[in-house]
Amino acid sequence: MLETKLLTFLTVGKIKNYTKSAQILNLTQPAVSQHIKYLEQYYGVKLIKKSGRNIELTLEGKEFFQYAKKVEILEKNIYRRFRNKSFIEKTCNIGATLTIGGYVLPNILGEYKENHSKIEVILTVNNTEEILKKIIKEEIDLGLVEGPFDKNKFKYKKFKDDELVLAFSPKHEFSKEDYANIDTILGGKLILREEGSGTRKYFENILIKQGYKPSDLNIYMEVGSIDAIKALVEANLGYTIISKAAIERELKLGVIKTLPMKNKELKEVRFRREFNFVYLEKSIDKYLKNIMDFCLKRDVMNL
Repeated sequence: MLETKLLTFLTVGKIKNYTKSAQILNLTQPAVSQHIKYLEQYYGVKLIKKSGRNIELTLEGKEFFQYAKKVEILEKNIYRRFRNKSFIEKTCNIGATLTIGGYVLPNILGEYKENHSKIEVILTVNNTEEILKKIIKEEIDLGLVEGPFDKNKFKYKKFKDDELVLAFSPKHEFSKEDYANIDTILGGKLILREEGSGTRKYFENILIKQGYKPSDLNIYMEVGSIDAIKALVEANLGYTIISKAAIERELKLGVIKTLPMKNKELKEVRFRREFNFVYLEKSIDKYLKNIMDFCLKRDVMNL
């Protein structure tokens, strides 16, 4: 609660009338005058002066008024924060990889919050490697990752299926083709995420299964931001392997295109993977289970 004398001064400074201020504050006029007098004596300056029948703030009074307003705003903010906090039943710390955190989860968590106002969800977005580290350190309670992880070290539950696709500008030469050969993809201006990214790790693993070596991966650019990669692709400065979920909007607008990918034997290669909930068994409670169930039901509804 704002200090009484400060509140009195703010009211007088706004109303510029002792009688009306007293009525608003439910005080007597002498009490209002006494509060102002106390402040003037305490700070050693004149805060209010008479101007005919009216009162005005002095130069120091105007300066003090601005200070008092800031104090009032801070007090209201801390009041709201603490009052709201008292209504929060549980805070859930969730970590998600860039694709999931940037393109899949926002709408789902928005709907969840509308239906569960007493549950606070704090979302951390990072690459798969960092999310897994945070789970181990218990900095987050639940992770959603798109890359490979040690299934002996973590508990996990499938969230949904995803597919990596070749994405390129309509101006690129790929637009003239019916498919893209992986050898051609690896030999050109391939833009990929940084090491530690689940997308990149999964892509590399599938290439190895197809008989390629890590040294065959000739990366033109490494970029940590998905939005930056999409911008580079739209500008026809290269092409990328990316989650289809991350380019849904661009595909609808026609600013990015995709093609099937084929290996040396001209067999189609599809980069299908899973998005998984990953957690430590001791970290999961009924609230996090409820969030997982909500995400799963929301995904089924959108199929």
